[in-house]
Amino acid sequence: MLLTDLRTIFERDPAARNWLEVLFCYPGLQALLCHRTAHWLYKMGVPFIPRFISHISRFLTGIEIHPGALIGQGVFIDHGMGVVIGETAIVGDYALIYQGVTLGGTGKESGKRHPTLGSHVVVGAGAKVLGNIQIGDRVRIGAGSVVLRDVPSNTTVVGIPGRVTRQNNLSSNVLDHDKVRDVEAEVIRALFERVKALEKQFEQMESPAMSLTKVANGHTDKAKSSNSDGMIEDFLDGAGI
Repeated sequence: MLLTDLRTIFERDPAARNWLEVLFCYPGLQALLCHRTAHWLYKMGVPFIPRFISHISRFLTGIEIHPGALIGQGVFIDHGMGVVIGETAIVGDYALIYQGVTLGGTGKESGKRHPTLGSHVVVGAGAKVLGNIQIGDRVRIGAGSVVLRDVPSNTTVVGIPGRVTRQNNLSSNVLDHDKVRDVEAEVIRALFERVKALEKQFEQMESPAMSLTKVANGHTDKAKSSNSDGMIEDFLDGAGI
């Protein structure tokens, strides 16, 4: 399993140059090595020591993995600072987890209370996957997203709360951060365009008397409308739409 983890790092991280550097300078690999030892002792029913190993690993690597979590082979925790993986979490084979990710619970319920990730899942930096939910195979979770519901396989999820934005992930790139859609900005633009269309319809329906009154104050109103439209356009353009 160690060899599989090492091969995965070399395949996914262009900065990995030699085995010695990866083994001693990659906190994600070190956290996984500590976890596999702690998890084995945890399954054997050994008290205290598994949690203590987890605590020391957290102190050294900045990655907190509960000894009870199930971690598959070929998992790569990239950078990893601030990653938290709960007790009943399950991470499938060849998952990729970036820094700041939380696989946590939503309360103090007992039993299975943490998420299950399928194989080849990518979880972007700062994403939160919370509760006893199922994340399918080859799912991509965008950076900063908060996922609270089950996600089907071969999809991309972004936003707060997380929403499915694309089906059938076929891109060769692991996570095309620059190509992830901004669903909220798309909805705002759609509503903005609808409001402008309604304003045009209203102007066409106005009576002659109302039109004369509007002409008297038209320059000021038109300037204000133009300014507000410009602000909205700048916001939407800045959101990547």
